[in-house]
Amino acid sequence: MITLVINSGSSSLKYQVREGDDVLAEGLVERIGEAEVPDHAAALDCVDRDVAAALGDRGIDAVGHRVVHGGERFSEPVLIDNEITRAIERLNPLAPLHNPAAVTGIRAITDKWPDMPQVAVFDTAFHRTLPERAWRYAVPDELYRKYGIRRYGFHGTSHAYVAQGAAELLGEKAFTGVIAHLGNGASVTAVRAGESIDTSMGFTPLEGLVMGTRSGDIDPSILLFLLREGYSEQDLDTLLNRTSGLKGLAGTNDMRSVAEAAASGDDRAALAIEVASYRLAKYIGGYHVAVGGAQALVFTAGIGENAGDFRSAVVSKLGALGLELDEGLNAERSKKARTISTAASAFPVLVVPTDEEAAIAGATADVVRRS
Repeated sequence: MITLVINSGSSSLKYQVREGDDVLAEGLVERIGEAEVPDHAAALDCVDRDVAAALGDRGIDAVGHRVVHGGERFSEPVLIDNEITRAIERLNPLAPLHNPAAVTGIRAITDKWPDMPQVAVFDTAFHRTLPERAWRYAVPDELYRKYGIRRYGFHGTSHAYVAQGAAELLGEKAFTGVIAHLGNGASVTAVRAGESIDTSMGFTPLEGLVMGTRSGDIDPSILLFLLREGYSEQDLDTLLNRTSGLKGLAGTNDMRSVAEAAASGDDRAALAIEVASYRLAKYIGGYHVAVGGAQALVFTAGIGENAGDFRSAVVSKLGALGLELDEGLNAERSKKARTISTAASAFPVLVVPTDEEAAIAGATADVVRRS
């Protein structure tokens, strides 16, 4: 089956065409909304040209969409119809930067190829197994009943894919341990017997770790203080989501640049790495307890897979767990799943590359075949 995987942003559209494990075409259409690409329909015309050049006389069999927020309704990938599209749209307030773009992409595909099977794959679905003690916030019950305020978790497609990869690397049927998905957005998940039981992102992707431009955990009273000081709702949204995290601490959200600056003696950059690695180490320690003892700690995504110095900074704070990196293995560059800890480490530290597009394509093919 030839599957087009779409990740729609408000001003961009990332795509990949896959047939099984083979990537036949991929690309990114940017600056949607400007003169050259006025809307998502025009972006799809660009995709169509690239795909036609790659496939020749063959065509696409199905489209899989990454949808960030599935709320409480969606616990698995679903075949899209008008009712499903409207249901995703009703979740827009929970993910205002992501779900509206996904809906726009879905409707653009429907307009262009009305008979094309489309499947929605939800970032939140993997975390639907969270026990109530993990997803509940200690706020009045009516806020959950009326507004759906609870922990949802994100990056679920990646965490599920990596959990399976880690199990295979360890020779286990199902993975129990801690997965750190570290990119510009970052989250850590406690996985027991292949299921998510706790995760750092919450009602939105803002909660949890220090990220590229997001603050992660912060005392809510700071926001009340800033409101009284004259900050607007938009000011606070920009502050927390776009100018905090590594960018707020070091002036840039690019971990490579932060690491280079720290190595050259930049105190702000060194502090940013220290803050981010300390925050992650605290979560890992807690989630090791949550799963009842981890089989492994897994790093994945752009920073997790490539930033050996940051992995070392994190694991150096986990001596109480008995973890120990092999610095030679940690420094190696490889696209394969691998162990980077010493034989003396209390449990393995792994790097398992993620491939969200492969996971979305596989889920799409499964849903279409069953339908």
